[in-house]
Amino acid sequence: MTGGRERARAFDYILVGGGLQSGLIALAVLADRPSARIAVIERASQLGGNHTWCFHEDDVPEAIEPALRPLVVASWGGYEVRFPGHHRSVGIPYAAVTSERFREVIADRIARAPRSAVFLQCAARAVSADRVTLDSGETLTGRLVVDARGPASGSDRAASGFQVFTGLELALATPHHLSRPVLMDARVPQDEGFRFFYALPLSPDRILLEDTYFADEPDLDGDLVRGRVLARAAELGFEVKAIAREERGVLPMPWANHLPRPPGSGEPLAAGYRGGWFHPATGYSFPVAARLAAFVAARSPERARREIAALARKHGRGARFAQGLNRLAFGFFAPSRRYHVFERFYRLPEATIRRFYSLELTARDKVRILGGRPPRGFSVRRPLARTKAERGA
Repeated sequence: MTGGRERARAFDYILVGGGLQSGLIALAVLADRPSARIAVIERASQLGGNHTWCFHEDDVPEAIEPALRPLVVASWGGYEVRFPGHHRSVGIPYAAVTSERFREVIADRIARAPRSAVFLQCAARAVSADRVTLDSGETLTGRLVVDARGPASGSDRAASGFQVFTGLELALATPHHLSRPVLMDARVPQDEGFRFFYALPLSPDRILLEDTYFADEPDLDGDLVRGRVLARAAELGFEVKAIAREERGVLPMPWANHLPRPPGSGEPLAAGYRGGWFHPATGYSFPVAARLAAFVAARSPERARREIAALARKHGRGARFAQGLNRLAFGFFAPSRRYHVFERFYRLPEATIRRFYSLELTARDKVRILGGRPPRGFSVRRPLARTKAERGA
């Protein structure tokens, strides 16, 4: 714990969970109000977990972009996607944030805030609208309490599809020669769902290579996939010197529900995955987290709590459409043919692609995504067969 115990009782903001959402709120608020009293509570020994967050650069609200800029470890003028029948360069600027840089920036900023503190290795025993009780028994009071501890236990099992991934950050003996990220390379076997490799060139001799599956179940053999990542690296001609880091994850891809809502009486403001503040069809969380952080920073703690309903409604409109796309991809396509949905999507105009990732699609965008001939592999029989199987189970 940093910050004196006698100063750690009353705060303007209590941010429960030391991940992306809490960090962005802290940065955004302190950029505008350096004397704000902020408490960040994290049960682990360090902030930020073990992640790489990426985003399209123009998805970050302009008002807080300067505060978040120090988080970026690498950026590019665009990226590529590769499918069996389609290869495209997308000219939308793209950026990456690592947990390591996140920890450095957040810790430094809060250390320079005289009335703020980070509580590490402190679990929250009870969380309410205006107070948090730590497992030590100490109680902190706050004008706004934000609960961003990640998905509630068991919530991923309620989803109807999952993004399952294993990524290795590889230190290479020779340069990889990639000038920009490859967001999706689906020229691999598709038996276990929409599968693709993601390549993020962090420096000339360091790359994050990730094997991702949009699968029906959240379980995948991590060791098996780890081997597949190393095999893919060899196929691409990468001379691996060492595995610098490994990250694995399971992101729910819901078909319905799990949308943000205003906090009820006595409840904290639920944020991040716990509160439904993420992109249901991609798992991208950075743009949504940045938008929520900008909203909170622009208001007093009390106003942010009172007015969050408007932002929740706006996010919900975009999220519901994205959930419908999940229903389409998982419900009407066999796992081996699911990639056709995404191959077709990446033939759309760049502006539509950008607005899709930011959850700001126009009516015309939605018609472009859903209109015309369905992607190959579409079957109305599949959801009927699935329903019968579930009823018979």
